[in-house]
Amino acid sequence: MSRYIETTMTAFPIAGSFTISRGSKTEAEVVTCVIHDGVHRGHGECVPYGRYGETIDSVMAQIAAVAGAIAGGLDRNGLMAEMKPGAARNAVDCALWDLEAKLSGTSVASNLGIAAPKPLTTAYTISLGEPEAMAAQAAAHAHRDLLKVKVGTPDDRSRIRAVRAGAPNSTIILDANEGWSEETIAAHIAVAAEERIALIEQPLPAGHDAILAAIDRTVTICADESVHDRKGLADLRDRYDAINIKLDKTGGLTEALLLKEEAERLGFRIMVGCMVGSSLAMAPAVLLAQGVDFVDLDGPLLLARDREPGLVYRDSLVFPPEAALWG
Repeated sequence: MSRYIETTMTAFPIAGSFTISRGSKTEAEVVTCVIHDGVHRGHGECVPYGRYGETIDSVMAQIAAVAGAIAGGLDRNGLMAEMKPGAARNAVDCALWDLEAKLSGTSVASNLGIAAPKPLTTAYTISLGEPEAMAAQAAAHAHRDLLKVKVGTPDDRSRIRAVRAGAPNSTIILDANEGWSEETIAAHIAVAAEERIALIEQPLPAGHDAILAAIDRTVTICADESVHDRKGLADLRDRYDAINIKLDKTGGLTEALLLKEEAERLGFRIMVGCMVGSSLAMAPAVLLAQGVDFVDLDGPLLLARDREPGLVYRDSLVFPPEAALWG
């Protein structure tokens, strides 16, 4: 039975703008991969990320390059050897999971041994800005249980204090997106500890984070850009207490599940995160995130419009995907 790949690019407008230490954007450009056999269609979505040298064109070219192998029956395990970790493999891998579920009539959750996936408390992201603006954003979302706050400037102490004042009862995690330095990190961690910050994500540039092994980590430090898949994971134990697993980094749900298992074995706390994408990108991650310490799957909440049907979000909860969306 032959299988065929189709890819499309879609731009989803962001509600307002999304700002991190590397810049701002007003739309989320995603690549959708569909694998079909003429009857059943499996769907996957990825978000190419410039930080990792990815573009829409490069990702679509990588997917096109495996079209022949997919047509010949390449499965998810074979895909791991055929493609490198990254956004392109994620879209193909998740499309294969979805197609398998539709061919078998058994959900991905059931195939993973998850009898009844639960709704999860997800973070909501506060964009980087001036302290007063960030305090106002935090206050507007202070009813949410978990906020993820973008920082990453030479002096974020006033921003940390401002968002805590705006949301005094929320659990807060900080994401510096590699924006701090050896000179500023100790002061930032000290203020974070004072303001009851639960976790700090990727404070220093990947590959330039050795100081994390030598300083007093009074707040949980989480690797994001420093970890993509299982390779090198054990080497991070002296610098990081947690890791952020994103399907666009691991190259799909298949590797992400293996990374999660290995991270648990090594004693890391686990966050499951996302790029800014639609509900189709979040759907497999909701299954991956069952039972982890932190969930950051708010991509669709940042969009002006989402796919239909999409995931159900209710306050801080994200619900497992229905079959009409994925899996």
